[in-house]
Amino acid sequence: MDFWTRFKKNKLALGGSFIVVLFFVVSIFAPLLSPHDPGEINLQNVLAPPSADNPLGTDELGRDVLSRMVWGSRISLKVGFASTGIAILIGIVLGAVAGYYGGWVDSFIMRAVDIMLCFPTFFLILAVIAFLEPSIWNIMAIIGLTGWMGITRLVRADFISLKEREFVQAARAIGAGDMRIIFIHILPNAMASILVAATFGIAGAILTESALSFLGIGVQPPTPSWGNILTAGKDNIDIAWWLSFFPGLAILLTVLGYNLLGEGIRDSLDPRLRG
Repeated sequence: MDFWTRFKKNKLALGGSFIVVLFFVVSIFAPLLSPHDPGEINLQNVLAPPSADNPLGTDELGRDVLSRMVWGSRISLKVGFASTGIAILIGIVLGAVAGYYGGWVDSFIMRAVDIMLCFPTFFLILAVIAFLEPSIWNIMAIIGLTGWMGITRLVRADFISLKEREFVQAARAIGAGDMRIIFIHILPNAMASILVAATFGIAGAILTESALSFLGIGVQPPTPSWGNILTAGKDNIDIAWWLSFFPGLAILLTVLGYNLLGEGIRDSLDPRLRG
């Protein structure tokens, strides 16, 4: 209740929540909200501007842009949640082990984090994709496997702080094992910062997937995604502005929504960060 009281006072956070929920509903009800088949080709209606029948126009094959964007929202959510889930899982395990045990275990894990952080994440993803077939499953796995470093450092810092608290010492005094202390006593108290990081991670994953699809090495046509719709927009920017404007706006609003939501959750969970 205390969290909700602070959260609902943050108008930007509420706006971000509305955007997130809106796109979530659109993705769930895509079959009902899509006015046309997203793969239906109509060569007699190529690059048609927005109209009553095609509210966001058509692409270079006469496919309805609104329908493709509605179905593309599913791709964005799948990639965002799945890849962030992978990163969170790896980050929690490594960060918890490093922060709880310390010593050489901590040093080894953190040196691995430092090595991974030496490589620009996006170019690391490009290098891995060069050896794999571009597909949504590979994209989700690659983004997740290259995005765990920040979560690891965050969880490690929380565990270093929490493992010396009285409730942990009490659990240890009554004979609780390491795994019970880590997952039952410490981890639930570190979930607030993990939740915030996950929210920001979803936004980053959606942006990365869109960039990869825009470059032609992400989700492959004819599967609709906001990124490959933008690719068609780039090729026809002079005569079909809607192919760039609408998917670009969708990406902007989605990422903005998750960022505003993440900041709102962070400020509401930690009153010291409120302005």
